[in-house]
Amino acid sequence: MSATRRWCVLLAVTVGAVAGCTNSQQASDQPTATPMGRSFVSSEVKGTAIPGGGPLTMQFRDGRVTASAGCNTATGPVTLDGGILKVGEMATTLMGCPGETAGADDWALGLLRSSPAWKLTGPDLTLTGNGSTVTMLDRKVAHPDKPLTGTPWIVDSLVRNNAVERSQILDEVRPTLTIAPDGSISGSAGCNTMTGRAEISGSDITFHIATTRMMCDPQVMDVERAVLQALDGKATATIDSNNLSLQNTGNGTGLRLHAE
Repeated sequence: MSATRRWCVLLAVTVGAVAGCTNSQQASDQPTATPMGRSFVSSEVKGTAIPGGGPLTMQFRDGRVTASAGCNTATGPVTLDGGILKVGEMATTLMGCPGETAGADDWALGLLRSSPAWKLTGPDLTLTGNGSTVTMLDRKVAHPDKPLTGTPWIVDSLVRNNAVERSQILDEVRPTLTIAPDGSISGSAGCNTMTGRAEISGSDITFHIATTRMMCDPQVMDVERAVLQALDGKATATIDSNNLSLQNTGNGTGLRLHAE
C-alpha cells in the first residue's frame, strides 16, 4: 500500500472517531425532562401513609416547589439535579387542621426535607424518601383545566404583602366567584354578595364589582376587603387543572381559588 493510501485510511478512521464522539456528546447534552413547570397530585402512597389521607399536591414553577398534603401549604426553593429533589428553607401557612390531618404537614415536610429520589415517566412522578414511595399523576391528566367562565370558584388563599395567606376564617366564609360566559359576575366576597361584569382578553380580566352593604364580624370584613382589593380593576388569570390564580396587576394583591 502506498504512503498516500495509508494516510487516507488513517484520515477516514480519525474522522469517523471524531464524528462518533460528537454524536455521543450531543446525545449526552440532550436535556432531561424534569417536573419543573408542572403540577402533580398523588395517586398512591406505599410505606408511611399521609395522615388524614391527603392527597399530596405539588407544583413546580420558577425554581420553587409548593406542596400540600391536606392541611397547610409549604413553598420554597428546589433543585432537581441528579434525580434528587432538594429543598431550601420552606415557608408555610399557619392554619390549624382538625383530626388526623394535623399530622399532614409534618409528613409532607419530612418527605421534602429527606432529599427524596425522583423519577419522571410521562405523566407519572415518583418520589421515594422518608419511608414512603409516592406515585403522583400530572394534574392536567388527572384533572384537566377547568374553564374560566361558567365554573364556580372558591377562594382558598389570599395574596397580600408578598405572602400567600390561608386561615380558618377564610375556609369558613368561603368567598366565591363565578364569571358567566356573557361576562356577568356573581358570588360572595365573604360577607356581602357580589355582582358586576368581567372583561376578558386572553389571560387578562378587568373586573367591575358591586356589592351589598351588610356589616359582619371584623375578621370576616378583613377577608372581604382583601377579596375586593384583588378584584379591583385588572388581574391576570392562570388556570392549572382545577385551580385558578388571580394576580392584580395594579396593587400586587391576588387570590388563589379552586373549582367547586
